[in-house]
Amino acid sequence: MTRAQDIEIIRDLAEQYVEICHADGQQERRDLWRAHNSLVPTRPPIYVRAFAWREMPESRCQCKDPFFRHCEDFFRESLFRKTFNDDYIFEPWVTVHAACVTPEGGLWGLEIGRIPSPDPRGAWKFDPPIVEPEDVSRLVKPHHIVDEQETARRVSRLEDAIGDLITVGLDRGPVYRMWDGDISTQLAYLRGLEQVMWDMMDRPAWLHELLAFMRDGILQTHEEAEAAGDWTLCAHQNQAMPYAQELQDPRANSESVSRKELWTYCASQELAQVGPAMFDEFMLQYQIPIVENFGLVAYGCCEDLTHKIGVLRQIPNLRRIAVSPFADVARCAEQIGTDYVLSYRPSPADMVSYGFDPDRIRGILRRDLAACAGCHVDITLKDVETVQGDPKRVRRWVEITRDVIEELGL
Repeated sequence: MTRAQDIEIIRDLAEQYVEICHADGQQERRDLWRAHNSLVPTRPPIYVRAFAWREMPESRCQCKDPFFRHCEDFFRESLFRKTFNDDYIFEPWVTVHAACVTPEGGLWGLEIGRIPSPDPRGAWKFDPPIVEPEDVSRLVKPHHIVDEQETARRVSRLEDAIGDLITVGLDRGPVYRMWDGDISTQLAYLRGLEQVMWDMMDRPAWLHELLAFMRDGILQTHEEAEAAGDWTLCAHQNQAMPYAQELQDPRANSESVSRKELWTYCASQELAQVGPAMFDEFMLQYQIPIVENFGLVAYGCCEDLTHKIGVLRQIPNLRRIAVSPFADVARCAEQIGTDYVLSYRPSPADMVSYGFDPDRIRGILRRDLAACAGCHVDITLKDVETVQGDPKRVRRWVEITRDVIEELGL
């Protein structure tokens, strides 16, 4: 397949995607999320974050060029997503990420080892590079550096291909955000899950030094990006729809903004088995100096935060708290109340992944959403690794969820 054929494919998909972006209902969804995330009572928004896309026949891409293939995948996934009828917002632009320079060897100057599974979709095992305490001396403090030539090339390629059909937005933000800027995730990569827990007991002072190094490195890239004017309104991140009355809406190619004008997100999945006091000492106190520079914070992913909500209240700009499938929903709702948005995340295994039992789904949703009555709750379906090849399950799940919300009068 030639370059011209690749471009023809993504142009056709871009035209279809633009139609979705301007369809009826998108502005209503923005209004819903904007109010909801500002603690204004609304109906619970529904967000499908993951849906076993690779199992769908529609996921088969045709472009040969990896750059265009990535764009093709985004458009195809979005067109399929439209069928769910959840409250996802389709933004009228496609984003190109700047080419940023990172230390040789990896984000922290060390190559992260992984022992792969024999199953192509199986889990891999950590093979961390920090084996001995003195290995930390090999870590490299990062900086925010944009490769302007490569960035311009990326933007030009997409502008030339589809720029007359859809806005091409450039995100010049730093690499060290979301999972690449999540201390918990990166610490596990560098040191290993089990070893980090031993370090908390055996060499706490050494671990504090390592955590401080990582905190300062992430902060430095954020500060350098802000000084360079590289934070813009396409850099909002909150594991949902990043709207709020207190902040400007997401926008492509906006003026430079400070971090105080943006959503940010962080989590501590790797410390799920660590108690509140040690979580506070060895993680949260290193995350707060990073996230407090932003406008609003969303916290949590798959970890159980039931016993840590009281500690999380130290985050001055906290707005959203994840209530994962492993959490006690009722106890979380009692603690969160109306102080924060409660991001309820039912187990994908119960909802859509292993069989599909509408009565069981309704029962779980009724129980958990009833416990959240009076809270600012939204529902996120995420981490769906399989729907057993059934493309109808997720859209049917959205229908059932809407029915339960209406039934409970939420």
